[in-house]
Formats: sequence, C-alpha cells, structure tokens
Amino acid sequence: MTHDSANKLQQFDEFFTIDYDFNVNISPIDMNQSISYQTFLQNMPMPFKMASEMVSLDQAALRPLQTLGSIAGQLMDYLNHQSQKIDLLVSYILSQQDETENRQQGKSFGGGGITFSSSTSHEINDVIEVKIFLNNDNCAVYCFGEIIEATEIKDELGRNVYKAVFHFIRDEDREILVRTSLHLQSKQLQLLAKQRNHSSKE
Repeated sequence: MTHDSANKLQQFDEFFTIDYDFNVNISPIDMNQSISYQTFLQNMPMPFKMASEMVSLDQAALRPLQTLGSIAGQLMDYLNHQSQKIDLLVSYILSQQDETENRQQGKSFGGGGITFSSSTSHEINDVIEVKIFLNNDNCAVYCFGEIIEATEIKDELGRNVYKAVFHFIRDEDREILVRTSLHLQSKQLQLLAKQRNHSSKE
C-alpha cells in the first residue's frame, strides 16, 4: 500500500461507519477533465442543495423553542408536522434523481465514505459522482468519491464490492451523514436490546 493510499484509508476510517443497505447512484467522472471543488458545486443538482438546506433550517428553527419548555410544546408539534410535509415533498423530488441505470447497492456509509457493490468494474483511484439515498431517513447527499479499495469478497449477486472515500463533499452534508449514521446505530442497538429482553422472557 502506498503512502497516499494509506492516508486515504485513514481518512475513511476517521469517522464511524455503519452497515446499512441503501440505494446509491455511481457515475464515472472523466479523469481528463479538470476536477475542482467549484466544478463539484456546479454539478450538484438543485434538489440536493434544497435537501440539506431544509435540514439546517429545521434545526435552526426548532433549537430556540426547546428552551421555552412546555409553553412551546404545541408550537413545536405544529412545526414538526409542517416539517414532515416538507420532508415528504423533498423526498419525492429527490427520488426523481435516483437513476435506474446508475443505481448500485450501498453497503455501508459514514462521514468518511461509503462501500457499495457494483455490476460495473472500477479501478483504484477512479473519481466517481455519488448520489446517496437514505430514503427511510429522508436523507440524500451528492458528492464526489474516489475508489480506494476493491475487495475480493463479492456480494450475494456476485458483484464486486468497493470502498470509496469522499473526494469532495460539503461540510453540512458530511455532518448529515455522521448524524444519520449515529441515529441508525441507536435504533439498531434499541432493537437488539428488545430482542434480548424478548429472548430472556421465553
């Protein structure tokens, strides 16, 4: 492993990663063209910009109300209902970005990158356009990734499994992925605890 590869793997491992099945669109990027953060932002479809801005606005609006205690309870309930309506609308718009021809199977994700299985062959250091869809959590993220590992293990359909570190990603989108991964881990641990309690009572 080269020093550069080791650094990228370390960058991937800096963040918690959770095993989770999700849809991901993977498109190759022409390595002959100039790739910059500005190019990445210009290529980002508007629905992905809307999605992360909605999350930020929701959190900013609800945070001050939490200090008001019970007085703000009904208002927070109302705002949460409105937020859910907007989430449904944004989710529908984002679902139109999930292109069947580019859809692959996501295996895990975190703040550092993703692993996915693909019927398309990729090479180490390939830069790819990535669209992550975590539909159950109303979360979708657009980023550029870089293939850093191709595992010898194949998935249940015989597809190759790849590890990609984030090459370009907005800070707010990385934060969303980190928060979502921790939320999913919490749900998985709660489910595991319930299963253990159920087993112990039998």
